[in-house]
This record gives sequence, structure tokens and C-alpha cells, in this order.
Amino acid sequence: MKNIVLIGMPGCGKSTFGKRMAKRLQLPFYDADTVLEEREQRTIKDFFAESEDAFRAAETHTLAYLAGCDGAVIATGGGAVKRAENMELLKRGGVVIFIDRKPENIIDCIAGDARPLLAADKQKLYTLYNERIALYRQYADYTIDNNGDFGRVLRELLNIAAKLEG
Repeated sequence: MKNIVLIGMPGCGKSTFGKRMAKRLQLPFYDADTVLEEREQRTIKDFFAESEDAFRAAETHTLAYLAGCDGAVIATGGGAVKRAENMELLKRGGVVIFIDRKPENIIDCIAGDARPLLAADKQKLYTLYNERIALYRQYADYTIDNNGDFGRVLRELLNIAAKLEG
């Protein structure tokens, strides 16, 4: 089975839905940011203290590793789409699903969150969304709107996975 790769903004539900999907489908789940920190023995915050470029290089290295999986659910970091190389790696052996959630619906969910790009200014979420939305749409094989019913979103994700198996 191909990998199921979830892309979208920070706080859109990639990890939450990815874990649920993986459990239901009995597949391994990988959060790319967690895998990056484990493999690199550095926190994302540490990488960003050096530079965003340092983080993006480590992210590409991690995504190349994860792209080698077979039949896994992978939640990428929100900015993985910023490098075409990342998405080419992931699309080779995976189906990419964009979980689209409006920034105004994300802001309350990430209150108190320590995400490096959003730590100082939650309003930056709108800027990031506007910068990335075209890339999310470009790379997505499927798009799911996550601006309402949690159960509906999970059902839609599982329906896509069922199509991949059959």
C-alpha cells in the first residue's frame, strides 16, 4: 500500500487525524517533526534558533527517510510544501491529502503552543496560510475541508484510504 501523506497548516489536524487513521487501518504512524527531532537529536526550536534554512534541510533529510516507508501514515510539518524536493519524494510512494482548515479556526487550537514560526505572533498564521495555500493545493491528490465535524473528516480520510487498498 502507498503511504498516506497529510499536509496542511500547523494546527489543521494532521497529527490528530493521522494517529486515528493509522490506528483504524493498522498502519504505522509517523509525525515528521517528531521523527526529525529523534533522528537529529535536536529540537525544532534549536534548529530555528540557528536558522529556518537549517531546519528545512533537516526536514528534507527526514522526509527522504519517511518516503522510504511502505504503507505508513505520515503527518508532515506545515512548511514541508515549501521545498518541491520534499513533495517529489513523498509523492513517489504516497498519496498526498491536504487537510484544509481556515486560520481563524486554527488560532484557538494553538493558543499556548510553542511552534517556532508562530510563537511570537499568532496572527502570522494568516500570512503563512496565504503564502502556502497555492502549494498545498498544487501538491494535494485529495483535499479535505476540516472546518466543522471531526467525524466527517475522519470518515473522508478513511474513504480515501479504502480507495487506495481497492
